[in-house]
Amino acid sequence: MYEKVNPAHPDKIADRIAGALVDLAYSMEDNPKIAVEILVGHGSCHIIVETSAELPECDVREIVRRIAGPVSLSFLQQKQDSRLAENQKDRIRCGDNGIFKGVPLTEEQKKLSQIARKIYAKYPFDGKYILDGDRLIICQSNADSRELLELYPGSDVNPLGDWTGGTDVDTGAVNRKLGSDMADSVTGGGLHGKDLSKADVSLNIYAWLKAQNEGNPVELSCAIGDEVVDGLPYHKIVGIARDFINACGGFEKFAEWGLV
Repeated sequence: MYEKVNPAHPDKIADRIAGALVDLAYSMEDNPKIAVEILVGHGSCHIIVETSAELPECDVREIVRRIAGPVSLSFLQQKQDSRLAENQKDRIRCGDNGIFKGVPLTEEQKKLSQIARKIYAKYPFDGKYILDGDRLIICQSNADSRELLELYPGSDVNPLGDWTGGTDVDTGAVNRKLGSDMADSVTGGGLHGKDLSKADVSLNIYAWLKAQNEGNPVELSCAIGDEVVDGLPYHKIVGIARDFINACGGFEKFAEWGLV
């Protein structure tokens, strides 16, 4: 059983804005330190950023307008805590405590991910999908339900009827759809709105990739300041995660679908 949401879901809109702000920070510094929190919905977007790179507010406003549309913006930006910044002063170390789990994807999870992408390519609007054995549930806004039933006979399509969706009828927050983004690899730490020094980003990606490659679950832990995890220097793990993010097209593109 697995649920997937698409990039136009309000929570994913928040993730995408957060990713775009991290991309902006990396365009300003080689190894920025940044953590972003976002709440968006009903015509408003509230952003708090802790960062080493001072983000131009005009660029932030343009990112929000491009992804969320013409919403009002509340934007607070603060420098990273000096003691936390000291942890990364001379080399890249684990930026947080945490436990991390990578689990190989099931065929059911792969199948629903493909279905979600196919529907979104035709209907690029808010939607979520569930696959539970033979039962497929499709909740897709701004879509022709009859056409969806023709594409997926026997599925449950928009059980309450056609709907419009989006941030006009719902709110979104960063890292609220980790089950969609990580499947069975969900841990306590979120993937989005953080730089690569953060273990929530790099170790989650590393554990997930290792699990897919080896075909077995992977469990890791770290303490803030660790320089070696799973027998590897932490900077090498960060490099693996950086390559993965770059292959996705950046943090914003990564936020669209997550790891699945």
